Amino acid sequence: MGDFMQLVRNENIKIYFRPRTYIMAGLLIGFVILISVMWLILDGRETSMWTVAYWESFILFLLVTIFSVVIAAVSVAEEFTSGTIKLLLIRPWSRSKILLSKYISVVLFAALLTVMLFGSVWLVNWLCFGLFPSDTVKAIQEQFPGQENMNMSSLQFLFQFYVLQFVTLLVMITLAFMLSTIFRSSALAIGLALFLLLSMSIVNSLLSLLNYTWIDYLLFTHLDLTRYIGNTTDGDMTLGFSLGILAVYYALFIAFTWYIFNKRDVAS
Repeated sequence: MGDFMQLVRNENIKIYFRPRTYIMAGLLIGFVILISVMWLILDGRETSMWTVAYWESFILFLLVTIFSVVIAAVSVAEEFTSGTIKLLLIRPWSRSKILLSKYISVVLFAALLTVMLFGSVWLVNWLCFGLFPSDTVKAIQEQFPGQENMNMSSLQFLFQFYVLQFVTLLVMITLAFMLSTIFRSSALAIGLALFLLLSMSIVNSLLSLLNYTWIDYLLFTHLDLTRYIGNTTDGDMTLGFSLGILAVYYALFIAFTWYIFNKRDVAS
């Protein structure tokens, strides 16, 4: 177990010893400060901190997803691009342990960015607008028609938002990690992963125009879990059904990733 933890530590070093990691973190916190200060200047301190925190979370979680997808997409492919994959595989660890350590380090990075965003939007908006009471979610409810009577505080609402978004994030970084394993080029893996991520909303809009049963089983149909906040159903869909579909795709991505990596020929 100790050897495996050392392997995970080595993979974390590869992530956190590179300038791009701190640039990503700096941009994330910088955008939180910029949006809050601009909001304060334009609208004053009468705005509820929870309203600003929600909109910052809604906008900037996409940035968290992009940064996490990039790290996941280069995790394995970069080893092939730089030629270090052979040095990695000759060490006394199985391929499965090597791949698992890489995956864990990517998930930990995504979790760190998520916690960082949650903490920064709460702290920065507290300093800018004051600690508004979180006993009402009215200011945020307006963005969710049909859910005006949610019985939860603003803090509970925001917490559920982050939890559901992180589930989607976990599926997306697993998909990016699979692409990183399939392709030897890190640029190709990043490009394809970002294309799938950024085209998600367009695909959802197009699918909503169709009336076929099989659409209910597609991945993109279930990636927006925040629609279930305060209500476990959305039309014919339920939160349990969406989580079940995502779990199936997640298992398929993991299984295919492990199969490809263990069968990969690195001699060439």
